[in-house]
Amino acid sequence: MIGVTDTEGDCAEWSFPAVPGSVRSARHAVRDALHVWGLDAAVGDVAVLLVSELVTNSLRYADGPIGVRLVRPQPDGEGPGSRTAGQALLVEVSDPLPDAPTERMAGPEDEGGRGLQLVACSARRWGTRRGKSGKTVWFELALPG
Repeated sequence: MIGVTDTEGDCAEWSFPAVPGSVRSARHAVRDALHVWGLDAAVGDVAVLLVSELVTNSLRYADGPIGVRLVRPQPDGEGPGSRTAGQALLVEVSDPLPDAPTERMAGPEDEGGRGLQLVACSARRWGTRRGKSGKTVWFELALPG
């Protein structure tokens, strides 16, 4: 892990180097944060799977650090992750490549190509946005309640 940007409050952020071990590190960091927040039972497995897929995509197609950010709903109803905005966990994976990823149809024998399909099928909403240097793929996971 390059660094832990923040894990306090309603947001957790990390930066990982573009090396294969970062997929495992990202999975552990996300699972640990969701456990601390009490959300691991609700969305832990899906969040970890989707982060793993997106970090793997970043490793495959981009060079440079990979950012992972979680924003949990705020109980007071204020801010972008507010619980009154629909009870969702926001997850973002960023990398230096500016090109938006494209969903593709993987064949039955293909070993890859299903990451974005998993995101599209599992997330309440998802999308991409360009940043100052690169792009972010984000998704929301609905929380019970």
